[in-house]
Amino acid sequence: MRIFVQKFGREVFGTRPVTDFINRTPLLVESNEDIEKASRIIREKIQHPITEDFVIVENGEYRGMGVVLSLLELMEQRASQRTRSLVTANHQLKASQTQLVQSEKMASLGQMVAGIAHEMNTPLGYVSSNLELISDFSKQIQDSQAAAAEVQNAALFKDMDSLLNDSVYGLRQMGELITGLRSFSRLDQSRQDEVSLNECIDSALTIARNVVRPKAEVIKNYDSDTLLRCVPSQINQVLLNLLTNAAQAIDHFGEITITTKGSEDYVDVYIRDTGKGMPEDVRSRIFDPFYTTKPVGEGTGLGLSISWQIIRQHRGIIKVRSVEGKGTVFVIRLPRHQANEQPEETAA
Repeated sequence: MRIFVQKFGREVFGTRPVTDFINRTPLLVESNEDIEKASRIIREKIQHPITEDFVIVENGEYRGMGVVLSLLELMEQRASQRTRSLVTANHQLKASQTQLVQSEKMASLGQMVAGIAHEMNTPLGYVSSNLELISDFSKQIQDSQAAAAEVQNAALFKDMDSLLNDSVYGLRQMGELITGLRSFSRLDQSRQDEVSLNECIDSALTIARNVVRPKAEVIKNYDSDTLLRCVPSQINQVLLNLLTNAAQAIDHFGEITITTKGSEDYVDVYIRDTGKGMPEDVRSRIFDPFYTTKPVGEGTGLGLSISWQIIRQHRGIIKVRSVEGKGTVFVIRLPRHQANEQPEETAA
């Protein structure tokens, strides 16, 4: 009770003369009582916590402590309110973070829409044309027995076979694009699945094809075993961001080399470009929110920041090495299983 009386009470109320309390009965509390016991004594003496009718006697001196209990209760109430407010704020922050990640994902996809539309229009065009030709051939066959006989001896079947093969190839291309888009557009942000990191990379390359293909040759050095447990749509988002950044960093036609390595507990991916690289002052800030070196309107500055958060949420590591004028390499290490331990920072 000594701290309670001498430090808190004196600083708040100070020492008051006995005459101020001449018509009041002092409440006696020993100075060596602990706070819990002293509180019990005070509450037994004074039924209502809000009071101004008591003092604590110590060494013969009266000290006014009339509103201490009400202050304590007020502090408890405020602490409880602040706790509830913090819980609410935490939920709101998580919801905002989810919305931010989704917004950045949609922004990334938005930049790809024109290219994806072009990619799909090309096979759609020749599939449509091929089907029209096949339809014409079919009518020719049906029109006369002579045409049917000609089919048996001429190149008409070969033409139809070639057209059908081209059409199947075009449809397969469109299927790959649609599959890639589906993997990026899912809203089930927290759903984990076992996937191959190689397949995630290929999916990201499919979506980014219109950005990457004009700028760089893609060289793949894949390990055969890259299975891991993750949220595929989130990892795809990280890979898409790194691949588009790599392509945009190349001024003239260059190379993007993608290497995957699997170990017993981790899967690593290296994305290396032959672009212009980064100076140290840029490299040290690239994971900061809203930091970008792109012109206004061409970048949000959130892509790498969100990528960093996603990798850390997967208990992984993301690093960057860059030499100005020579290129950049991003290194990601992800655990195969989502355990509680943080991965060792030994990816190199």
